[in-house]
Amino acid sequence: METPKDPTSIDNRISEGLTRIAIAMRSDEWSKAEKAGLKPTQLAILEFLAGRDSARVKEIAAHLGVSQPTATDSIAALERKGLVAKESAPGDKRATAIRITTEGMAAFGSVSPIETAAMEAARSLSPGEQEGLLLSLVKMIRHLQEADAIPIQRMCTSCRYFRPYQHSGAAKPHHCNFVNAAFGRNELRIDCRDHETADPATRAATWDAFEKG
Repeated sequence: METPKDPTSIDNRISEGLTRIAIAMRSDEWSKAEKAGLKPTQLAILEFLAGRDSARVKEIAAHLGVSQPTATDSIAALERKGLVAKESAPGDKRATAIRITTEGMAAFGSVSPIETAAMEAARSLSPGEQEGLLLSLVKMIRHLQEADAIPIQRMCTSCRYFRPYQHSGAAKPHHCNFVNAAFGRNELRIDCRDHETADPATRAATWDAFEKG
């Protein structure tokens, strides 16, 4: 028999807090999407495709956390608007991949600079609080990844170019081999377009080094 959850526990209260933040972020997403004449799911698809050559419907649906039929309907609407196009998937000409078009990039770019309530709230924190929150989010996202609750995200900690604590000093302890540069903890990426997923063994070793550091 499953043990009842304690509504007063700190993990439950953190979950409640994240839910409240998610409500504000959903409102932000509607505002951004409406500016481009899109639905939030359609804008999220453009955002996902903007940093990739192409992606299959299954990948898009998994990343957005929606069903494949929902993703398919949104992709069809974007295709009618000329914002995405279908092509043969890399390595398998029988399969279909979706890519963002020039018009789609323009539509996405028209809304990306919008100031959101969530960004404003994050800016109300002190630099130390911001860094601590960022590290906590990285850890939570990593846990969700490893539990297969979400796909592998394009975070520094899952990237084959990431080298944690390669440099002495607290300012810029990490190293990115892609750009060959040191960077600080407050510069950790949640979604990097240059990301290349490391193999599972490397991800585990990198995370172990990151946590110990």
